[in-house]
Amino acid sequence: MSESSSPTSPATEAGPRRIVTRGERRFVLLGTAHVSKASADEVRAEIESGDYDRVAIELCDARHAALTRQSEMADMDLFAVIKSGQAGMVAANLALGAYQQRLADQFGIEPGAEMRAAITAAEAADTPLTLVDRNIGITLKRVYRGIPWWQRASVLMGLAASLVSSNKIKEEDIEQLKEGDMLEATFNEFAEQSEHMHAALIDERDQYMAARLLMQADTPGTTLVVVGAGHLKGLANYLERGMAAPAERVATLDTVPAGARWVKWIPWVIVALVLAGFGLGFAHSPNLGWHLVAEWFLIHGVLCAVGAALALAHPLTVVAGFVASPLTSLNPTIGAGMVTAAVELWIRKPRVGDFSTLKSDVTTVRGWWRNRVSRVLLVFLLSTIGSAAGTWIAGFRIVDQLIGA
Repeated sequence: MSESSSPTSPATEAGPRRIVTRGERRFVLLGTAHVSKASADEVRAEIESGDYDRVAIELCDARHAALTRQSEMADMDLFAVIKSGQAGMVAANLALGAYQQRLADQFGIEPGAEMRAAITAAEAADTPLTLVDRNIGITLKRVYRGIPWWQRASVLMGLAASLVSSNKIKEEDIEQLKEGDMLEATFNEFAEQSEHMHAALIDERDQYMAARLLMQADTPGTTLVVVGAGHLKGLANYLERGMAAPAERVATLDTVPAGARWVKWIPWVIVALVLAGFGLGFAHSPNLGWHLVAEWFLIHGVLCAVGAALALAHPLTVVAGFVASPLTSLNPTIGAGMVTAAVELWIRKPRVGDFSTLKSDVTTVRGWWRNRVSRVLLVFLLSTIGSAAGTWIAGFRIVDQLIGA
């Protein structure tokens, strides 16, 4: 297998580029600025030149859909998203969208214009288009699983804060973004603090994209690869180095590391301890046993209902949370948040307009509560937090009263 490369060209009027040949295929890597109209024009001109039989872009299916099929969001089954554990991915996409919207509002810039230009130009030229980036949900899950458990809460809180941040984006941030990566810029504060987070956001994606491209190496031709300038060096290096089994590398990087097995048993252990506490209470006296049960139901129900109310859920959703939380807490296979989210969706089904304005609404705190889509996520999150708090508070109450009995 042959290989060759050309050095990075200076970033003057044209974007930096590298040319790497692997096997039968020549890859022209074009480094773009995600916030530059000039980059979009250059990408369009390159594809229209007819020099390429394939185009590859730094997008995954989810980000591609966000750019090209925004209307399809109206068909999204929010409850299925929450039930399948994809709420975090939706929140991450909202964080990315909110950051991009703030760029557009402040500077009149359309982030991702060069990717959109590549999509439309490739379609017009009838040139096959390949999405080579890793799914954003998998990337963030690998970030989450890779950092120590004691750092996860701060990252989640920081992500939540970034969703509604009203801080102005500085001019120097724009300049850094021209040479960097949109995902890393969105979570910049945490990427700088965590070596693993930076690796998952940048280096692993460089490897992933290189592997996806190397899977084309046996087919003669030339591929234009449109990536952010921040990925140019790493991607070129991995292409030049080559991989023995690129398909296997893709599969490995698409795998989310399994969590510790013992963690899965914690909810069941808690349920067993609570039921044992009820049993000890009844063994001491029926009055104590019923008192413990009543406190469990009352504390759980109130805290879950408060969480739903803070999300401005419908009154029936608040009532459903009050009733469901004490019961779902004794069945780890279903959460109180799933119940409240399902009821809220049933009563207040999001409208098409909610999906169309979601991207701009989530840039403000008020918008999160006004938009029915984001409010469902808030109902799920806050009622889940309330129910979890109820488990610990009511659990400590059971222990305290058993000791004092």
